[in-house]
Amino acid sequence: MLPENGRPADELLAEIARLRRDDLQVRGGKVTAYVYDTGRPEVHDAAARAYFEMLEVNTLDPTAFPSIVAMEKQVVGAVAELLGGGPRTPGIFTSGGTESIMLAVKAARDARPMAGRPNIVVPVTAHPAFHKAAHYLGVEVLPVAVDPVTFRADPGAVAAAITPATVLVVVSAPSYPQGVIDPVAEIAALSAARGVLCHVDACVGGWLLPWLADAGAQVPPFDLSVPGVTSLSCDLHKFGYAPKGASVVLFTDPALRRAAYFASAAWPGYTIINATVQSSKSAGPLGGAWATLNALGREGYRELARSTLEATRKLVAGIGGIPGLRVLGEPESSLVAFTGDDEVDVFVLSDEARKLGWFLQPQLSYAGIPANLHITVTGVTLAGVDAMLEVIAASAEAARERGPAKVPDGLAEILATLDLDALDDATFTELAASVGIELGGGGQPEMAVVNAVLDALPAETREAILIRFLSVIYT
Repeated sequence: MLPENGRPADELLAEIARLRRDDLQVRGGKVTAYVYDTGRPEVHDAAARAYFEMLEVNTLDPTAFPSIVAMEKQVVGAVAELLGGGPRTPGIFTSGGTESIMLAVKAARDARPMAGRPNIVVPVTAHPAFHKAAHYLGVEVLPVAVDPVTFRADPGAVAAAITPATVLVVVSAPSYPQGVIDPVAEIAALSAARGVLCHVDACVGGWLLPWLADAGAQVPPFDLSVPGVTSLSCDLHKFGYAPKGASVVLFTDPALRRAAYFASAAWPGYTIINATVQSSKSAGPLGGAWATLNALGREGYRELARSTLEATRKLVAGIGGIPGLRVLGEPESSLVAFTGDDEVDVFVLSDEARKLGWFLQPQLSYAGIPANLHITVTGVTLAGVDAMLEVIAASAEAARERGPAKVPDGLAEILATLDLDALDDATFTELAASVGIELGGGGQPEMAVVNAVLDALPAETREAILIRFLSVIYT
């Protein structure tokens, strides 16, 4: 709570260190999700210093702080140059992939006004940010199947899903769950033939795939140079290695970018014109992104891509050699997902790996895709890939010995029919505790049973339970 008197900075920093003692580590490569590490401390230090320098600059009014215009034009220009655009390609610097996607959906909706409810056609492997954008913007999502073997979007299913109310078709480069690239050229062409805009979600791969191609990887066309592609999102706080949150959304037409903007003159206060969802926000992330791009340069990103590609190939081959495990699909970037056979529960494997100091991200089953573990390979991974494979092999054997996580008899059925809105947070917490699931505790809890319970439920029930979980831990 707020103290009566101010506290010294050293004391505050010491308390932050105490609060972070159970956090996952953001450096070193043992956390294979959420963080992106170059393995180059001097680059992260330069970004942090630039972030601090721009911390108190407010991007609300670019006429008050012209530095943000200069920096943003440089950053957006660098992304456009790498991804098939030119020096005057219109774009917006945003706080992250979700905001970039939100603006792409808004631009598509507002560029084609209609009387009824517009819709977007989205493969089931596309990021949930599209569902979030649709929820906020009053747009319907039309989900389409992906190939059950390659996990790529099915052009036939996309074509069949398009209606007269479709304002946007989505493809991923790559999709996050299995790290594969949708057939962008084919889907963009069929979208254009129907007069529909096409967005490439390259949030995770946009700043990586061109450098992987430079390192010798086979990367299919996916960027703004592909006919029919009308917008593209690219996160710089992923494989650009910039501090969060830093992303760019690009448009092929300045009119589309204008459709993403918001302005309001219906009040007697200061002028309101926003390029992003947020109004007041710090220019710190912009400064951090600008500094990171310049600190690494083209050759720095080439070197990181070469090591990332080598680490990914070693990881895929190594996992394929571990009994009971198989890689899903053929990863085309540096995202690797693997599942287990009937004797190796991947949720248990994840818990066992965490005991050894490694975080492997669980992914629930959906649309015929089995439960699996996800690994994001970054610039620092190569140095520890052999150790990671040893941990995965040992954890797989431990999971085989422990057996699968046990879902209490009848629990899934009860939860699927339970009126969660009728329970307060305290009662929900007691219900979870009664089946051995402790919510709101500290440390790094075992999650196998929690994930197994969620995996046994339909998506709508999973969502309701996750919302309750979030409510409990913040209560």
